[in-house]
Amino acid sequence: MPTPFAAKAWSLVRDTSHFQWYVIPLLFVVVYVYACEVERRNWSAILGALTFFGLDWINEIANGLLFHFTQHAPAWATPGGSAYVILIGLNIEIMFMFAFFGIVWIKQLPSDKHARILGIPNRLFVGLVASFLCVFVEYLLNSIDALTWDWPWWNRQAPWLIFLLGYFYWFLVGFWVYDTPRMSTKLAAVAAIWAVVIASLAIFIPLGWI
Repeated sequence: MPTPFAAKAWSLVRDTSHFQWYVIPLLFVVVYVYACEVERRNWSAILGALTFFGLDWINEIANGLLFHFTQHAPAWATPGGSAYVILIGLNIEIMFMFAFFGIVWIKQLPSDKHARILGIPNRLFVGLVASFLCVFVEYLLNSIDALTWDWPWWNRQAPWLIFLLGYFYWFLVGFWVYDTPRMSTKLAAVAAIWAVVIASLAIFIPLGWI
């Protein structure tokens, strides 16, 4: 039986009756951020950001499948107010945030990828700090039931998987795509991630699994 939070979040999935007009300016914020990077021909940052965004979608799809196959709860749910809930743990506000999340963090990287911070490779250091901050924000959201956790292995007392699978691996893969010198390798990585996302959505949404 679904938990109360899961049942509420699932009832909101793709319900257009909650639409709010602030979605439109949020969309243009995302467009503007990418337009600025296109103007600078900063293709590596764009592809790195698309890596982050695609990995978030993979997480969200897996989260939806967890709920479908257990009929108990996803690892995380978004039962609170939103202009549009896309998947059980992904609303449109979160989607727009993660659309340029990677660009924000890529801009924090030192230009020298071999430099160290406190003796730690800077890409690893930034990924660790950023993941910690993201988990901290999730704790705040969870405290007001905007983002809910119902499983004992994914909650405030056990943040390890939230840290590692929720965020940290995004940074490792996203920074790798950003740093990889060959454009063909970057494009292949991003294409592979988004092929999984698009195929999954095309299969699982019509089946009613996510």
